[in-house]
Amino acid sequence: MNYPVNMAVKPDVSAHFDEATNTITYIVKDPASNHCAIIDSVMDIDYAAGRITYDHADKLIAEIQERGLTLDWIIETHVHADHLSAAPYIQQKLGGKIGVGEKILIVQETFGKVFNEGTEFQRDGSQFDALFKDGDTYMVGEMQGFAMYTPGHTPACMVHVLGDAAFAGDTLFMPDGGSARCDFPGGSAEELYDSIQKVLALPDETRLFMCHDYGPNGRAIQWETTVAEQKVDNIHVGGGKTREEFVKFRTERDAQLSMPKLIIPSLQVNMRAGEVPTDKDGNQMLKVPVNGI
Repeated sequence: MNYPVNMAVKPDVSAHFDEATNTITYIVKDPASNHCAIIDSVMDIDYAAGRITYDHADKLIAEIQERGLTLDWIIETHVHADHLSAAPYIQQKLGGKIGVGEKILIVQETFGKVFNEGTEFQRDGSQFDALFKDGDTYMVGEMQGFAMYTPGHTPACMVHVLGDAAFAGDTLFMPDGGSARCDFPGGSAEELYDSIQKVLALPDETRLFMCHDYGPNGRAIQWETTVAEQKVDNIHVGGGKTREEFVKFRTERDAQLSMPKLIIPSLQVNMRAGEVPTDKDGNQMLKVPVNGI
């Protein structure tokens, strides 16, 4: 795939860290206009209380309004298992199209069964405004973005590149964090290694922005690195580590990990583009499958 990289365009990137889920959401502004995109938004949930709020999303909305920006896109890098998307809430307030990778259909089919969803749950991606294929382009004002298909963590992961900035989703973490797990349904350590190599084939000076950071070894939270830094320093794939070395490490590591705290609500909401499912009377309702994941 010959991706349309344009390192001459340098978008303004505003990062918003959500402490509850260790997620970083980005407002990405076209340098040539007042148009922007949001990447990987967060909806707040008190799972124990069954209460949803929108403090994190409201901060994004306030910044966009205060800066006089027009929101063109609300991008999901993948169907997250550790936080809930606020895409529909933001779209209602600011407009913009909600986009995700076309392999969302695989995720919907897989977890539609897990959560015993009825026929009313459409498994065709129609909850989203756009389903991206590998290499698809889109515009944020005058700035062209494109999507790179990067499966491994999930079968629907994509890295989005806008100018000299690439938004890695869970394909990569900061160099001292390594990479994401591959043991969810549809995940593959082999595919993740190959996907990471695609990302590392971008120009060395490409700015890479992470979706999550957990402050390994007590360091301060960080979210920006470069392709060059990842090639040398990433503890899982840097320094020329082989595919076999990565797969062995990743498989052994994943076997020791516990499930994300919010995986049950996250999957149900995110496979619906951020909409909370409802019961037959229209009340918002989440299911808990027993021994299903």
